[in-house]
Amino acid sequence: MSASGGTKAIVAALGANLAIAASKFVAFAISGSSSMLAEGVHSLADSGNQFLLLVGGKKAQQVATPQHPFGYGRERYIYAFLVSIVLFSVGGMFAIYEGYEKISHPHDVEHWYWPVGVLVFAIIAEGFSFRTAIKESNQLRGGLSWSQFVRRAKAPELPVVLLEDFGALIGLVLALGGVGLALITGDGVWDGIGTVCIGVLLVLIALVLAAETKSLLLGEAAGIEEVKKIEAAIVDGETVPRVIHMRTLHLGPEELLIAAKIAVRHDDTAAEVAGAIDAAEARVRAAVPIARVIYLEPDIYSEAEAAKGPDPEATPGGPNPHPAGP
Repeated sequence: MSASGGTKAIVAALGANLAIAASKFVAFAISGSSSMLAEGVHSLADSGNQFLLLVGGKKAQQVATPQHPFGYGRERYIYAFLVSIVLFSVGGMFAIYEGYEKISHPHDVEHWYWPVGVLVFAIIAEGFSFRTAIKESNQLRGGLSWSQFVRRAKAPELPVVLLEDFGALIGLVLALGGVGLALITGDGVWDGIGTVCIGVLLVLIALVLAAETKSLLLGEAAGIEEVKKIEAAIVDGETVPRVIHMRTLHLGPEELLIAAKIAVRHDDTAAEVAGAIDAAEARVRAAVPIARVIYLEPDIYSEAEAAKGPDPEATPGGPNPHPAGP
């Protein structure tokens, strides 16, 4: 997995979650706090999720085969989608069930200093993991807001780790609030309410992750800035005067397919057209290094045809859509 895949952030989150999960289970065994049990399962699920992301990154590096000629880059999207399922089922639904049971059959929190101490430790460890994820994301985020970064990122690992860590920190605060209120009021129901809140939070985060990774699995086009760079690189104003239409597709986070129909001069020879295509492909790869597969189809551009309007079968192709068609 490349550095942009967020390997450092994943490893940091995995180490933090394993340590936190162990401490939470110990605190649950001593105190009987359902919030601690829910948080322990949450951290264990997060650890499994980070392992899935690492496996997906490894599988994505497989060499292309005749059956999969475009490679295995989308393995990373598949494993990121599995993360959302694990977070929803193991983390969220379990916490909601455990919270319901605690509300139905409340009992006092024993040895309160164990859950409180573990939660404080967990907040510090998760904060370190979250800081690492933010630092790694800032190298790719540019001028995007955090919500835009999560929606537009083509590499799923960093958004997943960011949302998991953010959810973990909020969940820890909820758990601390539930345990604290249970101790102050002497009513264990508050511990159960905190647990249910943790479960609802995890379910919401899982749904966001599922929606984003589903979009990646279906196939997303290049980003707005990349489309502009590609178009500018294809057109040199002489051998390739314009792009007639173009479509792009991410085969993986760092693999982009480009298919475009380009205008050439009507009096160019076959050799000149081939040379223009080769030169255009070289310019595109220099401008956008992740452009791994490029198909350029030459055509004689007609101003009269263009004046008739876009192809009725056309689909929008980004910020500067071109008439699309075969």
